Amino acid sequence: MVGPERPQFVLFGSSIVQFAYSQDGFGAILTDIYARKADILLRGYAGWNSRGALQVLEQVFPKHAAVQPSLVIVYFGGNDSMRPDPSGQGPHVPLAEYVENMKKIAFHLKSLSDKTRVLFLSTPPVNEAQICEFFGRTCDQLCRTNESCRIYSEACIKLCRELDIKVVDLWTALQQRDNWLDVCFVDGIHLSSEASKIVVQEILKVLKEAEWEPCLHWKSLPTEFSEDSPYDVIGPTGDTKNFADLNLHWQIQWE
Repeated sequence: MVGPERPQFVLFGSSIVQFAYSQDGFGAILTDIYARKADILLRGYAGWNSRGALQVLEQVFPKHAAVQPSLVIVYFGGNDSMRPDPSGQGPHVPLAEYVENMKKIAFHLKSLSDKTRVLFLSTPPVNEAQICEFFGRTCDQLCRTNESCRIYSEACIKLCRELDIKVVDLWTALQQRDNWLDVCFVDGIHLSSEASKIVVQEILKVLKEAEWEPCLHWKSLPTEFSEDSPYDVIGPTGDTKNFADLNLHWQIQWE
């Protein structure tokens, strides 16, 4: 543990979370936006489903940890929604079990502390043609469809409304982008930099509108060591420049 202590935001999910720092992903963008404000921690596990997440939940988020996260952003559903294998193996989780697993994950996270906030990301859409091309499969071999993603996305959203948990409807948000099929994926499943920008915009919208105390939107969090210093750069007119918000030009677009 290093100091000073900052709010911790944890990204918890499957490959879309594990790869959140690749391809200018949403994890990398959030880390930049929250520089000197919050620590963004990654707990992403490619190939995992809600069943696997539930099995390690108390290891990843122990109830008696000295420091608990201020925010946990959770994504599972894409792998759960895949076509079941005749062998009974593989990532598919039946819809009813998926909902129950996500409910248990939500209850555990909300029990960590009075100040731990939870935000779910619903299952995003996929580009079926791109999946077939990238992975070399025919349409009848397709294990993941946009329709199955819709079903699991809607189930996640419905659960969040019942439990009063904040949720981002990724299935809808990505498809609102013009030519989303062409720009939102690197392989038909995993998110491109353009899709990640949409994810960040939707997350920040929730954080800005949520009636949480304290507010977790980046504009509301203090900047670490922002006080004026005798070591600040002296400009040509003799004035000093505090670089605490040096990345403000980048942050401005993330209102």
